[in-house]
Parts: sequence; structure tokens; C-alpha cells
Amino acid sequence: MKTDSFKLRHIGPSTKDLGEMLNTIKADSLEQLIYETVPDDILLKKSLNLDFALSEQEYSAHIQKLSAKNKVFKTYIGLGYHEASLPAVIQRNILENPGWYTAYTPYQAEIAQGRLEALLNYQTMVCDLTGMELANASLLDESTAAAEAMTMLFAVRSRDQKKNNVNKFFVSEEILPQTLSLLQTRAIPLDIQLVVGDHQQFDFSTEFYGAILQYPGKSGQVHDYAGFVEKAHLAEIKVAVAADILSLVSLKSPGSFDADVVVGTTQRFGIPLGYGGPHAGFFATREAYKRTIPGRIIGVTQDLNGGRALRMALQTREQHIKRDKATSNICTAQVLLAVMAGMYSVYHGPEGLSYIASKVNTSAVTLSTELEKLGFNQLNTAYFDTVRIQGDATKIKEIAEANEVNFFYPDSDTISISLNEATTIEDLNTILSIFAKVAGKEYTPIQKIDTSNNIDKDLRRNTDFLTNEVFNSYHSETELMRYIKKLERKDLSLNHSMIPLGSCTMKLNAASEMLPLSDPQWGNIHPFAPVHQALGYQEVLKKLEEQLTEITGFAATSLQPNSGAQGEFAGLMVIRAYHESNGDHHRNICLIPSSAHGTNPASAVMAGMKVIVTKATEEGNIDIDDLREKALKYKDNLAALMVTYPSTHGVYESGIREITQIIHDNGGQVYMDGANMNAQVGLTNPGAIGADVCHLNLHKTFAIPHGGGGPGVGPICVAQQLVPFLPGNPIITTGGDQAITAISAAPWGSALACLISYGYITMLGVNGLKEATQYAILNANYIKERLDGHYDVLYVGEKGRAAHEMILDCRPFKANGIEVTDIAKRLMDYGFHAPTVSFPVAGTIMIEPTESESKSELDRFCDAMIAIRKEIAEATADNPNNVMKNAPHTLAMLTADSWDFPYSREQAAYPLSYVADNKFWPSVRRVDDAYGDRNLICTCAPIEEYMETEA
Repeated sequence: MKTDSFKLRHIGPSTKDLGEMLNTIKADSLEQLIYETVPDDILLKKSLNLDFALSEQEYSAHIQKLSAKNKVFKTYIGLGYHEASLPAVIQRNILENPGWYTAYTPYQAEIAQGRLEALLNYQTMVCDLTGMELANASLLDESTAAAEAMTMLFAVRSRDQKKNNVNKFFVSEEILPQTLSLLQTRAIPLDIQLVVGDHQQFDFSTEFYGAILQYPGKSGQVHDYAGFVEKAHLAEIKVAVAADILSLVSLKSPGSFDADVVVGTTQRFGIPLGYGGPHAGFFATREAYKRTIPGRIIGVTQDLNGGRALRMALQTREQHIKRDKATSNICTAQVLLAVMAGMYSVYHGPEGLSYIASKVNTSAVTLSTELEKLGFNQLNTAYFDTVRIQGDATKIKEIAEANEVNFFYPDSDTISISLNEATTIEDLNTILSIFAKVAGKEYTPIQKIDTSNNIDKDLRRNTDFLTNEVFNSYHSETELMRYIKKLERKDLSLNHSMIPLGSCTMKLNAASEMLPLSDPQWGNIHPFAPVHQALGYQEVLKKLEEQLTEITGFAATSLQPNSGAQGEFAGLMVIRAYHESNGDHHRNICLIPSSAHGTNPASAVMAGMKVIVTKATEEGNIDIDDLREKALKYKDNLAALMVTYPSTHGVYESGIREITQIIHDNGGQVYMDGANMNAQVGLTNPGAIGADVCHLNLHKTFAIPHGGGGPGVGPICVAQQLVPFLPGNPIITTGGDQAITAISAAPWGSALACLISYGYITMLGVNGLKEATQYAILNANYIKERLDGHYDVLYVGEKGRAAHEMILDCRPFKANGIEVTDIAKRLMDYGFHAPTVSFPVAGTIMIEPTESESKSELDRFCDAMIAIRKEIAEATADNPNNVMKNAPHTLAMLTADSWDFPYSREQAAYPLSYVADNKFWPSVRRVDDAYGDRNLICTCAPIEEYMETEA
């Protein structure tokens, strides 16, 4: 065994396993399996032009050497990004803990109660600080959250406003530049007219449906917006506020002056800068908008016993159900980062946060006072953390950078300095020394911070926050460590067993890929720092772009989209820009197969396109005749086809090149959804099938962990004709020479997370990447053969093979009174997370084992599925009191004095012998979704409820 081969550590089956598995699936070799699975006309004829693999030890040395090229300056640029102090107890027990970072989105609530509680804490924190009634479980970053606010307020216009086509949206000139750019991106296809100006000069015309304000402004000035909001509401204009979350500890909440939506980022709550992300954006609003709020909401409900339970609320808003009627295409959130930010608040509590916020503010006051003593004029009259100095920006920048300090320079005569949690007295003196040198004066070093508060009493917060017990109980490291562990034990993650989710590719997230994320040389770089200070990042990101471009067979890549759904939107916006550059402004028809991912139609609508659905054949393939007919019908206005390959049905459609050619012949471009790229790498690629653009889910194929529903990265790769339109950034130059405006806030999106995929590709190398794909297909077909005779596979390829995933038809079990949900819940008793339920076909489950799972783990899963099939056969429709309908079974049930079930406790809890060796106990019984939606509770219980309970 080559102990220095990462490939052998990543790919699950051993050499011995390979022979046994090939025998089971009746194939002589992996090559024969691939020949029988992938159409020959799209197979690559030569190897990818990628480097050979590095060992884990070589990669560790390599990434360390690259990190040394990053210059970590003391940075006071601000603009929505600030250095923060990540408590070590959170770093070690959450960020670096696979029990947290390998979990899946909490669709199966009974085995996700820990993560759901952590997210409920997060939502409560956001509601308390913003003063709003309802918050979601995080969005992608502040700028995308602001764009979602603009579109949500557009959707909830009054009947008269819609009738009169009121479409103007006011944007304060104090908005962050990256947010303005993103608002422009989202506004264009929806025909929303942005008007940027001074909020103090706004005329509150009835031509406007909404407005957005920055609090504090990008200059650092804190404005009193109460009068603005009051006048706006009188004119039926709804107001969104983009707020700095740490400042809300000291400033009155937007809810207190009647804002309709509050957005921002929680990066300041202990999350590293990471050259732009990942960071959890927040979105809070009124309960009246609960049916239109984007993203996911965690709510309180009850389980089968009437006990308290948590789950994702209002799931009917998910895109897979509403499709082109969805209010948003948001799919990935930033759950891992939201959990960390929420724990930051749990750890510090209201008193700790007040201390941190006060320290930041008084440090800014002290600095302002001392700079004025040196003769510099400070322009901000009310401020939280940012002072704005008049001076020679060129001279100051030269001396500042020589002292390894970054300020923000909005123009040649202004220097903006945003202080943060990590700013010390020593740092303040360094800043003073820089300005003293420019002024040619001596300065008196600061000895202590001035404790005076410059915030006017009318702007100060005077209401309590974080009063719930959870924020007032775990302030020692011992207590927080145990609380985190308590929640972790309630969640099933990849460190317990395989998560065989079709379309989601829950593969190994290797520790060697993850370790660099804890290195401050990668973590403490501001996204708007001068590029020459981030040469390590630049080398990694450029190389990753090149690797992904080669893998996809395209011409260029943009890493900016920070989720798969944003990648879809970005790809379509690039196609839109391409058509417009050719004078084809009328091309707005997007063909989408009926089997497509739910975010596809939602993304198309967001991009201003009209969705036309094409049929599927009985075999689950795209109906080529129907596609051709509709392409011809709409040829004058055809913009694009969105296609997933291999198909969402788990099949390599042999007609894919004919399909893409039909689109091209009729003037359209082909967008390939990269959700199933794990079945392409090294064997075929989007370029080979004739696509023009694809997004890639780096949190699927390229090993970024799901983190319980995020982080995700969704870069787009494009053919040559689309390269000029790749997305730009208003501060750091990115994208093509005709770049569309921003897709996410940071120039390279979630750059820190990109290190993981870079490591994955670099350590697998050209041969390992191809083998990973081959073994993903092998593992899927092995499961298919082992389950043959027990379950029917709904779709297969022309030679009877599955791709990397398969759909099992569970609809016949209704005759026994068993629904597909019952199988999902019963699998928990066997120690497994369910496969994907009822997507893309209702009443089915979709299984994807990935290449990372060993034969023994695949066998355990298959044994469980076969045992469940026998239990289904024993069930009857007229008697729901059976082991399937009562699943999952909790420890409380098994240890209760009474047992009122017609089967044994052993069958309930230990149905197969292996289960006892590593038993995972669901912490609640089956949850009641309907009860939770009827009684929507999305925050922690108030402190009074705890007091009543104790009494």
C-alpha cells in the first residue's frame, strides 16, 4: 500500500474490493463498466492536461509555502469586512470538527436537531439585534441579501403599485459599492429602475416602491433614518436597511424605526476575513412577509409524542416545488458560518457583545481625538467604528503600507479608517505614528482608551437583547465546549456513516484539504486589500481557475458565484449579455426539461427569461422531438437551454450532442447544470457535449463540505465567446472586458473555501480525478445490483447501467400503507441518513454513494435497505402501528416502562447486528411539519417561558 498516495485515502474501495464489486456487477474491468455507461461519442480521447498528484505531505508543504506569499497587514479598509477574533473553542469544536462541517442540509429533522437548534439561536440573535420579527437561517453575503431584499419588496408591492408598474427603487449613495453593483445585476432583468442619491434629498415620489439605506453608511457616518422611514411609509415605499451587526449592539435597531427589511453580514461575529468569504449574510423582516422571505427558516414544532422539536419551516417555498414561481433561487445558505456566528453570541452573551462594541466605538473616538490634535480634520460627526480624515491620501498610503497598514482611500483627499474587535492600543499608536510622520509632528502615544461615547442619545440602543437563556449560560470554555458537543451528538454527519444523497455528492472532505482554513495567513486577508499583498491567494485562485477550465473543456472560469444557485444565475446573465452584445435583446426564451433542478426555472426567471418546459420520455430522457419542436417554434427568441448531465434521472443521455446542436442551430446557448459533474471529471466534460457554460458545485464534486447547508461555491466556466462577459467587481478588477456587474460581494467570492477544492484537485492529480469518477460510477452500480430484486430502478442507460446515482421507485409500497417518507425515517434506526426523497420524481428515492465509500459501508447500507424492504412487505395498509410508520425510534421510547408496539424493542432499535456496534439515536420522534407551519415560531422561547417552566 502506498501510504503517501492521497488517492488511496480518498477512494473508498480497496484493490481487493474492486474485484468482488466488478464480479457482482458482471463487468470484467472498470474500463468495461465505463464503456457500458458513458456514450462513446462524448468520451475524452486523451487525458486532461493537469499535474500529477502531490502526496498529503507534499501538499502541506506546498500550501504553506504559498501562504507565506500573503502579506497579512493590519487592515482598516472596512466596507463590510473587518478583522474578527474567532474564539478557539469555536474554531476547534465547530470549524475543525467533521461532526459539524460534513453534515447535510437538515431536511431530515429527526437527525439534525443539534444543527437546527444552533440555527434557531442564530435567527434569534438576528431578530434581537435588528429588532425584527422574523429572520431566516442565513444568506450568502450582505450584498446578495440586499439584492434579495430589493426583489422581495418588488414582489410584495401593493395591487395598485403592480397595476401601475411602479418599478423604481431608491438606493442611498451611502450603500457599499459592491452592494450597489449587485443590485444593478439583479435589477436589470426584472426591469427595476435603480435611482442612487442622497437620502436627505429624496422626494418620496409614488413612482418608487422601495428604498435601501446603509447603517452606518459606507463613509462611517451614522444617520438617524426614523424620519426617512416615516415619510417613505406615507408614500407606500417600503424600506430595507443594510446594517452592521456589531454596531446594532450600540445603535438603535432598524426595527425600532420601523424598517421593513434588515440585511447584513455576520462576518464580524468571529468569522475570518478569508479574502472575502464564506460569510453568513443575514435577512430579517416582518412576519407579514413570511411567505415571501428568501432562503430557509428554522421553526419550532412538535414530534409524534407532542414534545418540542425543530425543523425547516414553510418548506413549500422550496424551489423544487414552486419552480419558476419561486420567490428566490436561493438553495445553498451559509449554515456552518451561521452556526459559528450564533455560537459567538452564545459564548459572549449580551454583556460580552456590549463590551466588544463599546471597545470598538471608544477606540474610534480616541483615535479621532488624537488625530485632530495632530491637525487632521475628522469628517464624521456621529460614527460607530469609522473615522474619515482629510489629508493627502497618496502620502499617507505610502507610509501606511511601509508600516504594513491598510486604510481605505475613497478619493485623493480622504482616508477612511474602520476599527475592529482586534484593534489594540498598540495598533492605534501605529496609526498615529503614520499620520504624525505625514504632518511632520510628534505625537503623544495613547496610554488608555477614552471611554466617552460620541453616539447621540437619539441614536443609541436602549432596549435589551439576547435575553434568552441560551445567550446567558455558556460563557466559560468548559460550558460552551459541552454545549457544542451536546448539539453535535444530535446530528448524523459523515463521521458516523455514509450520506447517500442523490444529486448532492456527500463525499469525503479530507482533513488535509481543510487544515489551511485555520491558518491566519489565509484567514486574515481583506478582500479589497491590494492584490500584491495576496500573491499566495492569487496563485491558488488562478491555478484553480485553470484546473476547472481544463476539467470542463472550456476557455475561462469565474470563481465569484458563492453558491450553485448563484452560479446558475451568473451563467444565464453571461448568456444574456452575450446575446445583447450581438443586438439580440429579444432573446429571452429558456427551454428547461421537466426533470431539471428546481433552482433552474427560478434562476431563469431571475435572469429575465421566460421558461418553456420540455417533455421527458418514458425512459426519463429529454424528449428530443419535443425539444426540437419547441426550439424551432421559439427560434427567433431562443436564449438558452438549461440541461443537467448526466440527467437528474441518473442516466448519460446518448442524444446529448444532438440536443445541444439543436439549440445552437436555433440561435441559443447551452447552459449545463454542473450538479452531476462528479460523473464527468476525466471521462467527458461540458465542452465535449456541446455546452457553452456550466456552473460547478465545489461543495459537491470538488470536496468543499456541505456544512449542514453551506458553505457552497458555484463558479462558472465558459466557452470562448462568453469570456468577455464574466462578472466584475467595482473595487478589484475581475472578469472579462465587457464584464457583467457583480454576482457576489467579494471579487473571488468565497475565496477561503476555494483552498479546499484546490487541495482536492492537486492531491488527486490527473489520474486520481479520473479514477474518482470511475469509482463513483462503480459504487452506484454496485448498489444497483445488490438491491436488484428488492427495489425497481426507475431509469437506466441503454446498456442497463446507472450513472453515479439511481432512482428507486417506492410508489408500489403504498399498497402496504408505506410512503417514501417512512423509508427515510426507518433508515435512521439503521444509522443512515436517507437518500434524496421524492426528487426528481414523487414517491421515489435517489441514491448517490460517491467514490469515498468503501465496499463494507456500501454493504451495510444495502443490508439496511434489503431489511427495510422485508419490513415493508410485512406492513399492511389497514394497520399503521408498525415498525415503519413508527420510525424513527428514540432512546426514550426504548427505555420507557411501557412498550405498546406489536414488535420487539430489539427490532425497533437494533434491526441488524452491525447497528449495536455504532448506534445513532434520533433525539426526537417523527416531527409534525403541519403543526409547525400553523404555529410559526422561528426564535428561541423568551426568558419568561423559562421562568414559568422553573416555577
